[in-house]
Amino acid sequence: MLSYSVENFGCRAARADGEAVSDRLRAAGLYEGEPSAAEVVVVNTCSVTAEADRAARAFIRRTHRLNPAARIVVTGCYAQRAPEELAALDGVAAVVGNSHKALAPEIILGLVQGRTDETLKGHGFSRAAGAPETDAALAAEGKLVNLESLLSSPAQAPIWADDRFAHSFLEEAQVVPGVQTRPNLKIQEGCGNRCTFCVIPQTRGPSKSLPAASVLRQVEGFVAAGGNELVLSGINLGRWGRDLECTGRQTLAVLVREIFTRTSLNRLRLSSIEPMDWDAELIGLMAEFGGTRLARHAHLPLQSGSDAVLRRMHRRYRPWHYIEKVKALVQAGGAELTLGADVMVGFPGESEAEFEETMALVRALPFGYLHLFPFSPRPATPGWELHVARPVPAEAVAKRMAALRALAVEKSNTHRGCFVGRELEAITLHTTGELEARGRSAALTENFLPVELEGRLEANRLVRVRVTGLNAEGTLEAAMTDAVQAQYAATAISV
Repeated sequence: MLSYSVENFGCRAARADGEAVSDRLRAAGLYEGEPSAAEVVVVNTCSVTAEADRAARAFIRRTHRLNPAARIVVTGCYAQRAPEELAALDGVAAVVGNSHKALAPEIILGLVQGRTDETLKGHGFSRAAGAPETDAALAAEGKLVNLESLLSSPAQAPIWADDRFAHSFLEEAQVVPGVQTRPNLKIQEGCGNRCTFCVIPQTRGPSKSLPAASVLRQVEGFVAAGGNELVLSGINLGRWGRDLECTGRQTLAVLVREIFTRTSLNRLRLSSIEPMDWDAELIGLMAEFGGTRLARHAHLPLQSGSDAVLRRMHRRYRPWHYIEKVKALVQAGGAELTLGADVMVGFPGESEAEFEETMALVRALPFGYLHLFPFSPRPATPGWELHVARPVPAEAVAKRMAALRALAVEKSNTHRGCFVGRELEAITLHTTGELEARGRSAALTENFLPVELEGRLEANRLVRVRVTGLNAEGTLEAAMTDAVQAQYAATAISV
């Protein structure tokens, strides 16, 4: 049997893509191995920052050095943004942009099964898509990246990438609890926003939604397989349904209510949703189901607390809008709700006063965690030109990142410390060997707090825990309550 390995970089939605590719390869008879020994290594890239690009290149070079016989197939956002750059790297056998991501498993199988170049040409854009245009016509329009010449050139890997995104949505095989206790179900792809710093519209294409019937089938299958918690994810999740042509109103809130009405899923978690997409109906669901079937966890990208910076970013909200949404969510979900955000430091022209506005807003809001990023200029975005005109000095960025990082730790510890002595619902996760050796299990609370639980339990168990403390890493320490100790004693892993 041939073996494969998939290495994922980037967001939850990107990971869902990698898991879907892995499922298809496994179904075709390949087995999963280590990158150092696999016949094919799939590198599912991110390109949101220059550091993400560097990390992907470093992984490709390391893999080729350790496993020179491996066929390395590169896909994802970096593969869409700069395919020729990746195709020129040693060891790369093919580059499949997000525009052709749905064809990635078939292309990969063609490579690892030793098909000829003529067979691989059959996966070219016009034939695979069934489009009437010829490859030559598409190439002339700039819609096809030198496919014919690259296939005939031994010096560079073939590329599947264009700007039509006809095959960008890689619908997942049935999601089940496995390696991921709480798998991601990607129900939306692409983004129509035009934030000046972001390359995603170029690398992912316009918004596309998985039809509601497909989502419901996935949820039902997940429940039937014994799943307890499922995460809905997307590139711009709050926009789900707006592109669908069907009778009736299609919104994320309508879909969530349908999931609760038509399936017996125990817990649904929503990944990142833009502030303005938290409408009254979606917030109302948090009030109705939060803490029971809907996780009390909301991630609202902030980016900056400065009105002027948000305008330069072309974000669709202002600080006061953001504050209103947070207040409404906290009122709906209660003080137990865990609020998270992305914050960017050093956007072009960011002054010290503007950064202090961000610090002030973060101090004022009840954040449980923050994802912090220094601004990274991306080619072909307005932010690139803004950076050339008004760059923020690297020393200032480093200083601001340190200040915000310290504040983020303080906010997180304050939020988590509130739960010491209290009882929370949680789900057990796959536990690392180090934690198992100490007779403990990993878990995650319903409101998104990491837990070290006394005793050794298998993953995917819904438990109620009593928080006893907070360790040096900020993880909650907890024990199961007496009420569920006996219930799960039979499933405990013997030492």
